[in-house]
Amino acid sequence: MSLAAFADDSPQAQRYNKIHRRLGIADAMLGIAMLIVLLVTGWTKKLAHFSLVVVANDHYLIGLFVYVLFLLLAGKILSFGLDYYAFRLENEYHLSNQKLGSWVWDQFKGFLVGLVLASILAELLYALILFFPQGWWLIAWASFLALAVFFAQIAPVALFPIFYKFRPLEDDALRERLTSLGKRAGTNVRGVYEWQLSEKSNKANAALTGLGNTRRIILADTLLKNYSQDEIEAVLAHELGHHVHKHIFKSIVVQAVITFIGFWAVKMVLRWAVLDQGWFTRDYDFANLPLIVLLATMMSLLLTPVMNAYSRFNERQADRYAWEAIPSTAPFVTAMNKLAEQNLSERTPARWVEVLFHSHPPISKRISAAEQWAREKN
Repeated sequence: MSLAAFADDSPQAQRYNKIHRRLGIADAMLGIAMLIVLLVTGWTKKLAHFSLVVVANDHYLIGLFVYVLFLLLAGKILSFGLDYYAFRLENEYHLSNQKLGSWVWDQFKGFLVGLVLASILAELLYALILFFPQGWWLIAWASFLALAVFFAQIAPVALFPIFYKFRPLEDDALRERLTSLGKRAGTNVRGVYEWQLSEKSNKANAALTGLGNTRRIILADTLLKNYSQDEIEAVLAHELGHHVHKHIFKSIVVQAVITFIGFWAVKMVLRWAVLDQGWFTRDYDFANLPLIVLLATMMSLLLTPVMNAYSRFNERQADRYAWEAIPSTAPFVTAMNKLAEQNLSERTPARWVEVLFHSHPPISKRISAAEQWAREKN
């Protein structure tokens, strides 16, 4: 066995990841607490009434937008301290070089993007509840799936550029090499782009993004600067493995099943809250939005270990494709070690940490599996 596969995490990596997990847990608990308080105190009804008063009580959907705006503002104010601490943490561990002004601007842009997306979803949901009181949940389920695919398609050209700069890759030889790798994987890549990640982060990454005409390869400039072409090819081969194994399509199917159950559960909970408990006067009373969000959040938390396990299975399949697609697993192993060091990843997390928090297999297991595959091949 390679010693690299079982290298202990540095104290720095252990401390960083422990704090990062705690911040994530605290943020989730704070969000859940806010939703519960809104429901238990009845403040959500007062906020909904105030939102309608603002628009003179005769513009239901505009009032809903105002309500979503206030709800997101409240959440942002409550979580701002944790967000700022996370920003300082990234700088403290030299994982980020972003200045405070740039971070605040990103926070503002992120809030606006979140407001637009949340408003679209909320407006659609309550319009369907209002106009299709019996079958709204089925129409909402199909509509939300269609929107998820749409946003995945436009993300590389409409959403990512809001936060990062991209430019066509200037290295002709590398671009041709990666494009050829994509063709062998059966995907028609529309372009290879350099992702100006170093303006904000010292981490490295690469991805195959978009769908159809927006399908493109993006490579962080931090990756291009510190990794050989063989290592970059190995990293991208892994990303292409997701395409080969149709993981995007399979994930859509999985999400379709989960969201179907989720929308059915929302319908039943709203019926219980309105008819049995009398908490709200009607299903389309958007004061019940915190109840819907709380239900979705709890379902997501309960499913996290299962979804993480499914994701790790997919990642192992993508790794295996990478080993088969490149001449040697050596660049894959060195790339994994470099990524672990550069991104301060945990190589050997505790099993419970892997189950609850990791969507990828630990670096140590990925390297060990690659070396074993290489031995068996030879």
